[in-house]
Amino acid sequence: MSHVLEVKGLSKTFRGRRDWPWSPRSVALEPTSFTLEAGETLAIMGETGSGKSTLAKLVAGVDNASSGDIYLNGQKLYDNNTKQRCQNIRMIFQDSEKSLNSQRTIGQQLEEPLLFNTSLSAAERDDYVKKILRKVGLLAEHYEFYPHMLSTGQKQRVAIARAIALEPQIIVADEALVALDPSVRAQIINLMLDLQQEMGISYIFVTHSPQIVKHIADKILILYRGKMIAFEKTELLLTEPQQPYVEQLLHEHLTTEHLNQKRQKR
Repeated sequence: MSHVLEVKGLSKTFRGRRDWPWSPRSVALEPTSFTLEAGETLAIMGETGSGKSTLAKLVAGVDNASSGDIYLNGQKLYDNNTKQRCQNIRMIFQDSEKSLNSQRTIGQQLEEPLLFNTSLSAAERDDYVKKILRKVGLLAEHYEFYPHMLSTGQKQRVAIARAIALEPQIIVADEALVALDPSVRAQIINLMLDLQQEMGISYIFVTHSPQIVKHIADKILILYRGKMIAFEKTELLLTEPQQPYVEQLLHEHLTTEHLNQKRQKR
């Protein structure tokens, strides 16, 4: 039985601005390999500049890799086959405000992937979009709203609705929870876990938060300066002794967050 996603030796290098042949290359991501199972959640962690977002964008097809291959259900994904990737791997970006078009209604924006990837009629698309809005905890009436009429949490629900519109197998969330206050973040996490159970979605979460990772991730992949230094089940990484950088990511931040919460309660 094949993995839903298999990444083999994926890497990304950049040249200088002028792209001269002799300009030095900058390595954003060294060859990285991992697997993802159906209905599984993988958390990608690392400090700023570690290559987390680069890896997420390569998997989602937002950017092309310098080397390596991606396999979906055992079939190789090619850079030029955007439709296959678009239907099966969707992305939720960090800033829901910027990812939505301020000039178009929510309904128009959710209809767009259906227009280009399905044969649904206009009436069927209209009904389907309203069904998706309800599925993510919004109202059918939000179809006519513009992004500025929604709260930050509601905008993130719209971003999730757009991601699930084509019933993908994988959703890549790049720091998608970072801008939300704790109570709204908890609601969005619960929504995503409910959708995972209902639709069998696999998630790849790029996050800084050990608390979120501990709560949702089945496996953790840790990057350091573009190199993968850990890929293991969450339980093992949290309980067994690790190298100092991994310990710092997983435990020191947890302690800091816990202390901050205790201070806030006083």
